[in-house]
Amino acid sequence: MTRFRPCIDLHAGSVKQIVGGTLSTTSDASLKTNWTSEHPSAYYADLYRKHALAGAHVIMLGPGNDEAAMEALGAWKGGMQVGGGITEGNARTWIERGAEKIIITSYLFPDSKFSMDRLKAVLKTLDNDKEKLVIDLSCRRKDDKWFVATNKWQTITDFELNQESISLLEPHCSEFLIHAADVEGLQRGIDHELVSKLAEWCSIPVTYAGGGRSIEDLELVKKLSKGKVDLTIGSALDVFGGTGVKFEDCVKWNSKQ
Repeated sequence: MTRFRPCIDLHAGSVKQIVGGTLSTTSDASLKTNWTSEHPSAYYADLYRKHALAGAHVIMLGPGNDEAAMEALGAWKGGMQVGGGITEGNARTWIERGAEKIIITSYLFPDSKFSMDRLKAVLKTLDNDKEKLVIDLSCRRKDDKWFVATNKWQTITDFELNQESISLLEPHCSEFLIHAADVEGLQRGIDHELVSKLAEWCSIPVTYAGGGRSIEDLELVKKLSKGKVDLTIGSALDVFGGTGVKFEDCVKWNSKQ
C-alpha cells in the first residue's frame, strides 16, 4: 500500500531542499536552493523515529556531508537508508555506521554504462545480502523515455528504465528509489506516467520522488500505482519550509493505510 516516505537531503553539511536539476558536478554557482534548515540532520531523524516513519532516506548531495549523515544515522540506528557517493569501498562502512540499507547509483554506471560487475562487488561487501541494498534509478526524460541520470543527475546514461532493465536489477536489491530529476524540487506535480510505469514494471518496493506538492498527491500515487509505489515529499513539506503539505497530515495518512 502506498506510503509517505520521508527524506533528509544533505548539501555542504546542511539539511536543504534544492531544485534537483540545478545540481552541478563542478560548481555550486547554478544551484537553486528552496530552503536551508536551522536544525541538524539528527533533528529530522529523531522526528521520523518518533512517528515510526520507516524507510526514510538520507541523501548526501556531494562532499562534506559524512558527518551530518552519521549524526542522522546515530539518531535512529538501523532505521534509515543512506545514499550519495556509495561505492564498493564504503558500502559496508555505512551499514556499520547504523544505516538500515545503502542506496547506490553513480558507482554502478562507470562511463555512463551499467556495470553488473560493480553491482555484484557491492553486494559481496554486504555478504550478498540484497536486503541491505537499494538501487537508485533516478532519471530524466529523453525522447519520451526515461534514462538513469548520475553525477548529481547531470549525466544521462544509456540505461533506459523499462520492464527489461527493472527485471535485470530486481534479483540483486530489496527496493528501488527513483527521483524524477526533471521535476525534483519544483513543486509542480508528479510525473503521472512514470509513476504508472513503475507500478507496472516493478515487483519489489519502489519509492518515487519529484514534484509532490500536496497531500492529495499521496492519494494520486496510490491510485496511479494501485498502491504499489511510495511517495517522498520534500520542498512542499512544512518541516522543510514548504506550505503545500503538513508533516502531521503525512503521518496521519500512513496511519490510515
